[in-house]
Amino acid sequence: MTEALVLNTTRRLVHQAPSSSLPPMPWRDPHNVSSTELATYIEQLEQECLEYPLSADVRTCLGIAHAVNHDVYKSMDALEEARAVEPENFWAQLKYAELHYRLRALNKAEIEARRATELAQNPFQLAIARKQMKDIRELKHTCVRNVEWNKPLTTPAIVFSLTIVAMFAIMLWR
Repeated sequence: MTEALVLNTTRRLVHQAPSSSLPPMPWRDPHNVSSTELATYIEQLEQECLEYPLSADVRTCLGIAHAVNHDVYKSMDALEEARAVEPENFWAQLKYAELHYRLRALNKAEIEARRATELAQNPFQLAIARKQMKDIRELKHTCVRNVEWNKPLTTPAIVFSLTIVAMFAIMLWR
């Protein structure tokens, strides 16, 4: 990757905030980022979010930073806000799908990744979204945790309780 591409990407990320620039990303390797450096970066991004509330890119970066910091709920909130601010933002949608993928909510991840493929604006973005879809489908095929809890458990719970009561009554009778 050339230096011109990196600079061009950084400028594009702040199209909503032209007078500011995003802090440099500390997670080239997320395993080597110190917690203090990450906390400082998150504070800077939160300040950017306050200054530029309509920037989905800044909120997406904040969601990624929270994910690197292992704070799932804040990451989910930031990515949902990014999607709400700019529903057609490919990167916010892709990272939202990726977060669900990493949480192994595979059915939701597949739905969100499919939407990201619809939002792709160039072949590079489309390739990334398709790769994510492929990974999700491979994991769904081999994964045991692919269950949606959409049925009530009332009847099985009642039957189980009655069985326990019946066994207790039989044991007392003897």
